[in-house]
Amino acid sequence: MNTGVKITAFAAAVAATFTAAYGVGAAADPIDQDRRPATHHAAHDGGTLAGHGDGHADTTPAGLQVSQAGYTLDLKTARLTAGEKGELRFALRDQQGRPVTSYRREHGKELHLILVSRDLLTYRHLHPTRAADGTWSTPVTLPNAGSYRVLADFTPAAEGATDITLGADLAVSGTYQASALPEAAATTTVDGYTVTLDGELAPGAAAEVTLSVSRNGRPVRDLQPYLGAYGHLVALRSGDLAYLHVHPNGEPGDGTTRPGPGISFTATAPSAGTYRLFLDFKHDGTVHTAAFTVQTGKPATPKTAGAHGDHQH
Repeated sequence: MNTGVKITAFAAAVAATFTAAYGVGAAADPIDQDRRPATHHAAHDGGTLAGHGDGHADTTPAGLQVSQAGYTLDLKTARLTAGEKGELRFALRDQQGRPVTSYRREHGKELHLILVSRDLLTYRHLHPTRAADGTWSTPVTLPNAGSYRVLADFTPAAEGATDITLGADLAVSGTYQASALPEAAATTTVDGYTVTLDGELAPGAAAEVTLSVSRNGRPVRDLQPYLGAYGHLVALRSGDLAYLHVHPNGEPGDGTTRPGPGISFTATAPSAGTYRLFLDFKHDGTVHTAAFTVQTGKPATPKTAGAHGDHQH
């Protein structure tokens, strides 16, 4: 791939192909903010992907659509500039085009926002602020140019509404340099912590994975609750960034779940392929994010992956 290629805001349209080939040096067409994929009814719940609505199963993974189940993600920020502090603004609209202003709180928040680069090396788990008119906003600084995916995970307060994840593309201008996805590994390090992955994802079937946290060679047994859990896990499929947000098996205060070192999750991968896992955990008052590359049906190789990319809150 070419490096040092100057990317403008218009280059993000290449992401609409849902490939991982961003930044190969070809100029792209402008982003069409009004383009909307056909609506499918799909949701993720407790780590699985399931259809709903007309009674027919829909296996479309979450996060691939800007509109779903009558709701649309209206991204108001046209672009950001790499290395500069900016503001990301968006609204969620109902079938009549009205901004949604009433939500069910999930894990202490009305909405969870994931911002991730197409190469899966820059990751943010954010909790923006909602204005009275329904517009959400959050400050953000992104280190690298390229195409990013904005993923809004929320549950409307409307009767019968289920958890929905909508996605839209965001361009970040600047000098782009391509980087390879880190190889699969069973262990990674972040902020002086070592996190080890045990288990493997299975395509189309529920599978349990456990992530164990240690520091200075000793298991961490006093993890702190973060958003009502000892850990939160996001899985994104390489290529199109299909989204799977799962939560631990058990929660603080249930009488059986211990505060570390292991955090257990049950998840279903929508297909065979390569995924990037991001684990958020809190210790000593600080939230840390550990990242792993995994392949479905294959255990991670027993070598240290290291803290690749940029993962912040």
